[in-house]
Amino acid sequence: MLKDLFTKKKRYATIPSERAKQEVPEGLMTKCPSCRTIMYTKELKKNLNVCASCGHHHRMSAYERMESLFDEGSFVEYDKDMIGKNPLDFPTYEEKLEADRVKTNLNEAVVTGEGDVNGFPAVIAVMDARFRMGSMGSVVGEKITRAIEAAIEKDYPFLLFSASGGARMQEGVLSLMQMAKTSAALQKLHRNGGLFISIMTHPTTGGVSASFASLGDYNFAEPGALIGFAGRRIIEQTIRQELPDDFQTAEFLLKHGQLDRVVSRKEMKKVLTTILDIHQHA
Repeated sequence: MLKDLFTKKKRYATIPSERAKQEVPEGLMTKCPSCRTIMYTKELKKNLNVCASCGHHHRMSAYERMESLFDEGSFVEYDKDMIGKNPLDFPTYEEKLEADRVKTNLNEAVVTGEGDVNGFPAVIAVMDARFRMGSMGSVVGEKITRAIEAAIEKDYPFLLFSASGGARMQEGVLSLMQMAKTSAALQKLHRNGGLFISIMTHPTTGGVSASFASLGDYNFAEPGALIGFAGRRIIEQTIRQELPDDFQTAEFLLKHGQLDRVVSRKEMKKVLTTILDIHQHA
């Protein structure tokens, strides 16, 4: 009997029932990858997808970005029904495009249009990294170019939020051509006295960072955003040197003169409003 009192009882892990699992809806909570804080997803979205504990900027969809910037009911979308094809007959490419359309409810990796930012009209292009990692194919380049041309025609400022892994490999040289195409359109905007504000978000890399994303009259970035052309490992192998820990971050680029300012998402609309106000009166 005494032996039974001091004998440890075996404990077994219990597996939650299917009913218990269903009681916690998927996506209800979000863990911050920076500080590991677990928060309600609804509260995170109310805070513009910025962690209330550490200020980490979570990714934002294109339409969430529009909603955070434009006056209610003022946004009009351009070229919503434009979709990509498979010009090089790349294996399974069309299936991947269709899968991303279903997953994101977008037809391509960029949304363009016009609207008012605190009463100031502007044309905008917002890239969405959920669609093919925001890569730039023919449709992305065409939509951005058309948006720039609309800004020229209407004499509106042009805003661009980039988030991209670079050129889209499945479209080969046709993708690379978009670098020159969009850059030429921005040069035309510049010659006509137009304003271009580029905002780089996480990540902005490859052919996008090497073309239109870096050509703004103002070049801004969100805190902690990865911005660069080639990958860290390739650069270290090429120059045979170890790079700083903060290399290719928005803060590193600001320190070395490649950005005008790092702007928190919660301050973005205020900063853009100030610039639009100054240039409208100018």
